[in-house]
Amino acid sequence: MYLAKTPQIFQSLFPNFIWRLPTKEKVLHLTFDDGPIPEVTPWVLDELKKYNAKATFFCVGDNIIKHKEIFDRITEEGHSVGNHSYNHLSGWNTENIAYFHNIRYCASLIDTPYFRPPYGRIKPVQAQFLQRHYKIIMWDVLSGDFDETITNEQCYNNVMKNAKEGSIVVFHDNIKALEKINYALPRVLESYSQMGYTFKPINL
Repeated sequence: MYLAKTPQIFQSLFPNFIWRLPTKEKVLHLTFDDGPIPEVTPWVLDELKKYNAKATFFCVGDNIIKHKEIFDRITEEGHSVGNHSYNHLSGWNTENIAYFHNIRYCASLIDTPYFRPPYGRIKPVQAQFLQRHYKIIMWDVLSGDFDETITNEQCYNNVMKNAKEGSIVVFHDNIKALEKINYALPRVLESYSQMGYTFKPINL
């Protein structure tokens, strides 16, 4: 169960997390979780380049090691990066010390002030500790590209109906999301560009 639009009441319950970056400018913050992988990430970078769009990639440490050349391309092309743990661990299901060590291992591979908990699942005590070292970046719009029960068009509409100035939008550069992101991402980039939007990385 997930919501394409994170309710304001839920955002207000966790005010120390970053849900969106309020602005009156027509700016979207596209984010991509779980990569880098050769099957998806280079294509995402190619699509972004067509619109001079910059994004933020929340990378899994194990994938950074396996595909260092793709990770290097992300940073060389001006995108921001964030820590997404080494093994994509759920904070809810992981003992605190093991969770922190996993994130620290990823941190040895990636220099970033940003952390996004995999699945968005993190215990309050984990968040309290990690906020000493990171800005925890969540989202206000979830594309649902991981959801096998929705259509490609529904994935696209999840973004179109909900993203506004300053929104942080989640896509995934992983195999599970491949079909939907192939459909939705080019259309999101084109549609919002036509509305006068630019796409910027998270920069806090």
